[in-house]
Amino acid sequence: MASVASEKKKQKKRNKHSLSELKTMGQQLLTSRAHVNNLPLLLTFINPNSPPQYALESLLSLQSFFTPLIPKLPSSSSRHPDSDPNPDPEFIYLTWLRSKFDELTHSLIDLVVSSQSDGALREVVLDSIMEFVKVGNAGKFNTAIYHKLLRAIVRSELGVDDIVLDMLSEKYFNYVDVRLYTCSSFEKLARTLEKEENKEASQDANDLLSRPSIELSIQKMYKLLACIQPLEAVQEKLEMWNDSGTLLGKNNDKVLSSKNVAKKMKLKFTKAWISFLSLPLPLDVYKEVLVTLHQSVISHLSNPIMLCDFLTRSYDIGGVVSVMALSSLFILMTQHGLEYPNFYNKLYALLEPSVFMAKHRSKFFQLLDSCLKSSLLPAYLAAAFCKKLSRLALFAPPSGALVIIALVHNLLQRHPSINFLVHREMGLDTAIDTSEDKNSTDGANKDLFEEKPGIDHFKNEENDPKNTNAIRSSLWEIDTLRHHYSPPVSRFALSVLNDLAVRSRIPEIAVSDFSSGSYATIFGDEIRRRVKQVPLAFYKTTPACLFSELDFPGWTFKDDHQDTSAKRKRVDSV
Repeated sequence: MASVASEKKKQKKRNKHSLSELKTMGQQLLTSRAHVNNLPLLLTFINPNSPPQYALESLLSLQSFFTPLIPKLPSSSSRHPDSDPNPDPEFIYLTWLRSKFDELTHSLIDLVVSSQSDGALREVVLDSIMEFVKVGNAGKFNTAIYHKLLRAIVRSELGVDDIVLDMLSEKYFNYVDVRLYTCSSFEKLARTLEKEENKEASQDANDLLSRPSIELSIQKMYKLLACIQPLEAVQEKLEMWNDSGTLLGKNNDKVLSSKNVAKKMKLKFTKAWISFLSLPLPLDVYKEVLVTLHQSVISHLSNPIMLCDFLTRSYDIGGVVSVMALSSLFILMTQHGLEYPNFYNKLYALLEPSVFMAKHRSKFFQLLDSCLKSSLLPAYLAAAFCKKLSRLALFAPPSGALVIIALVHNLLQRHPSINFLVHREMGLDTAIDTSEDKNSTDGANKDLFEEKPGIDHFKNEENDPKNTNAIRSSLWEIDTLRHHYSPPVSRFALSVLNDLAVRSRIPEIAVSDFSSGSYATIFGDEIRRRVKQVPLAFYKTTPACLFSELDFPGWTFKDDHQDTSAKRKRVDSV
C-alpha cells in the first residue's frame, strides 16, 4: 500500500509539469551543477505509466548528463561516505550520482520489459541501456547492467515473439563481446532457474501456478541462445561492442588475440548450452533443441562428449523424441568415440508404424541405413532388422514400403550370410543360428519346425533382436509386395527380387531417394511416367452387367430397376 501511495504522489508531481518545462529542466541540468536537483524529478518520468514523449525527453537529458560522468563514478560496491570521519564532498557528490545512475538503469530495464510501453520508445530505451553497458564499467563492458537486462527479459511476462528479443539479437549479437557475455549470463540464469524449479517442487508438487513462468523463461532463453553464432561460423573481422576490446577473465586489461577470443568463446558457449540442457525443457523446446544440436551446436562445443547424458536420456524416451535424438547421438558415436552398448536394441525398438508419419522420418531412415552399414554386425542382428522392416511394410503407406525395400536390399547386399531369408527351401532348417537359439531350442520345437515349415517363427513383438528368431524365418513379406496395390511398390519389389536372384554384387540403393516420399511424390512420379503399353478390353457386344454368371456359378445377377419397369408395363397394359 505504501508503494502505491508513493506512486500516486509521483504521478501528481509529474502531472504538474508540461513537456516544455521538462525540456528546460533538462537543459538546466546539463549547463550547471546548481540545477542538479532536477535529476530526481527527471527520473520520475522514466516510468511505464508516463507519456512516451515525457519519458523520451527525460531519457535524452539524463543520458547526455551521465555519459561523460560514468568513468568518474565510483563503483556500486564502494564504501559509503558516512563510514569516513572526514568525507570528501566531491566523493559524496559522485557517490550520490552513482546511486541515481543505478536507479536510472533499473528504471530503464523496467521500462523496456514492460508490455505497457510504446514499441518505438522501448527500442530507444534498449539502445540507451546498451550504451551504458558499453562504457558503464569505467569505460569497459559493464557485465552487471547487461546481466540485469537479460535476467529481466527472461523472467518478465514478455512473450517469446516480443520485439525486444528480436531487437537484442538482430542489433547486438553480431558483436563478439555481447555474444560472449550473453553465454556467461545464461550460464548463471540457468542455475538460478534450476534452483527455483527445485524449490517449487520441494514446496508443493501439485502447485503449478508458477510453472508456466519458468517454462516461458526457458523458451525465451532458447530463442536468444539459438541466435548466438559460434565464433567459427563468423568469417568477418572480430567486431567488439566495447571499443577497448577487453573480455571477461582475470586479465581484463589485456586485449586478447583472435585465437584466445575464439577459445574463450567456445568455452562459454559450451557452458551456456550444458547449463541450459540441465533445465526441465518444455516438449516443444525439447524437440527444437534436438533438431538444432547436430546442425549448429555439437561441432562448436569444446567437448561434445558432455552431451552424452542428455542425448542418451532423450534416446531412451522412445517415440519421436528418440528419432530426433538419433542424429546427434550418431555423431558422438562415429566422430567422438562414444560407446553405447544398447544402441542397436534401442534402434530396433524405434521401428514402429508411427515412424513413417514422423516429421523427421527422412533423416531417420538415412541414419538407420548408415547405422546398419557396418559389415561387422552379427548375422542375427542383420536378420532381425531385415525381418522387422519387412513386417512393417505390410502396415506402412506406399512411400514407406519403398524405403523399406531399399533398406532391406542394402542389408542383404552387405550381409550375404542372410541371403537365405529371401528363399528358404521347404523342410530345410538353416545352418546359421545364434548360440542362444541353439541352447533354447529343444528337440520337440525343432521337429515342429521341420514338420510345419510354413510357420513363421519370427516374434514381431519381441524388442530384443537376439530373441526374435528372425534367423529361422523368411522374407515372405517382400515377396508379398510384388502384388502391392501401388504400382511403384510392386515394380520396385519385383526388380529388387530379380537383382537378388542374380546373386551378383549390385550397387547399394540410395535411401535418400526414397526417404522423403509421400502420396504426393508417388502420384507426381506416376503422372510424369510415360506408359508405352496400355491394357485395353474389347467387347463384341456392350456388356449389360458388371459380372457374368459364368464367373460366379450358382449366383444370379438381376437388375431391380429392370424388374420395376417391367411391372409398370404390365400395369399400364391392364
